[in-house]
Amino acid sequence: MSEKKVTYLNRAQQEALAIAANTEVDICSRRCGKSFGIVSRRIKRNVQFMPGSTGAFVASSFKQARTRTLPAALSGLREAGFIEGIHYVIGKRPPEKLGYAKPLIPVQNFEDVVTFYNGTQMIIISQDVRMSSNSLTLDWIIADEAKGLDYDKLKDETFPANGGTMRYFSGCPWHHSVLFVSDMPVLKSGRWLLNYREKATPDVIEAITGLLQLRWTLVQSGKDDPERMQRIATQLSRLRKIAVLYREWSIFENIDVVGLQYVKQMKRDLPALVFQTSILSRRIERLQDGFYSNFRDSLHTYIANNNTPLLDAGFDASGTDYGCLLDADLDLKAPIAIAFDYNANINWLVAGQRDGSILRILKSFYVKYTRKLRELVDDFCHYYRAQLCKEVIFYYDSTALGSNYAVAEDDFKAVICEQFAKHGWTVTSQFIGRPLAHNLKHSIINDGFRGGKDLMPMFNKENNEALLVAISLAEVDISPLGFHKQKGGEKLAESEDDPLEYRTDGTDAFDTLYLGNILYPYSSGLSGIGSAL
Repeated sequence: MSEKKVTYLNRAQQEALAIAANTEVDICSRRCGKSFGIVSRRIKRNVQFMPGSTGAFVASSFKQARTRTLPAALSGLREAGFIEGIHYVIGKRPPEKLGYAKPLIPVQNFEDVVTFYNGTQMIIISQDVRMSSNSLTLDWIIADEAKGLDYDKLKDETFPANGGTMRYFSGCPWHHSVLFVSDMPVLKSGRWLLNYREKATPDVIEAITGLLQLRWTLVQSGKDDPERMQRIATQLSRLRKIAVLYREWSIFENIDVVGLQYVKQMKRDLPALVFQTSILSRRIERLQDGFYSNFRDSLHTYIANNNTPLLDAGFDASGTDYGCLLDADLDLKAPIAIAFDYNANINWLVAGQRDGSILRILKSFYVKYTRKLRELVDDFCHYYRAQLCKEVIFYYDSTALGSNYAVAEDDFKAVICEQFAKHGWTVTSQFIGRPLAHNLKHSIINDGFRGGKDLMPMFNKENNEALLVAISLAEVDISPLGFHKQKGGEKLAESEDDPLEYRTDGTDAFDTLYLGNILYPYSSGLSGIGSAL
């Protein structure tokens, strides 16, 4: 007789499994067991209780699904006893020899589908693929890393598809169900998840908990007669169908698995605000207004991934360093415009390319403490090693000249140019003068965000996470001279609530890049700069 496999579940996982609400939102820290103990078990339950159904596994991008969220969910399924090639197949029509049941609504293209033995289909929906929810009829929705989802696309495309085949699953409490899991959102675009706290149904959850306790008591006392247990099961099903469960869980819910040393290591190694949000699941209150008052992450960010390398790799792409090959917004044959910010403890590089009236902020890099400008240039060159046009348009102001507190010799400009040359890159330098007064900088940049200038900045969302948070958090001081970016905090020691990368240093690099492109535009695809003055 084989031994039964014992699986440890933490409190967050146990509660999700026991309550089994139709709508569930779990804001969980990293390493809290979201994929293993919540997502994969929800998939397994939906598959088993709704045979032949069609569900959706939603991701903000194809890259996210293929490299992070789907591999983690499938790993959890393996732990739950599902074996690929026996219980499910991915990205292809199930071979006839497996004898899989037929789905209620068969798909025509199996490229982004996980097909299960009982005919259930899980379609991988990537929001960067236009209308990927179009014409689908869904019975359930699951999304990991949900804070990155575009809520408008969910409302307009995916939620309406979650109508499903009601006549087959009307008695199942998880028909038309939704599961969202994520770590704590920081950007405003992810705050829609937190609104589910107000939509939660605590009275219903309490009633479910009471019935579960009653059922357990009856089983323990031997009074679990079939008729009474069936009544409890019926009541649980009705309650679960209308239940909305919202929970916020920190890493300490999984401390028995990850250990206290892991938490200490994360506190040491992670940026402080990332530790607060991603490990402790603490909410960060956002500014209502700030220096970049016209910036809207819903309007000025985009996702642009080249999915071809991932398609070529199939479903085994996690861990591969593709560099810039996955960036669909990059013109490989055009120079890349760059600008820096220099500081003793943190140095930034922001990279972009002009696209007509748009300045695409392709990616931002930063290094801290012992890593300085040379390492920052190294990171850039490694990431863009596949770039065909190895030329950068280097915009700099007077802060790059005559100073060396971020490097050991020469000034910032000289070190940067020398390091690019070591990697075989050509540097076209453009001096833009002294930094503009903050009130003038505020006016020009916010006019650009509003669309009043000839050049609107747009940010690659997946490649500028820290920079976007810094832009969202940048505050203002007001004086008789007008608006000033509040920069007093730059010289303060790093703290848990005030990490270096979320201060204004990175935004200053962006400012220089944007103003350089306004004042001294270069022609994309051609080497050369012309003054706009």
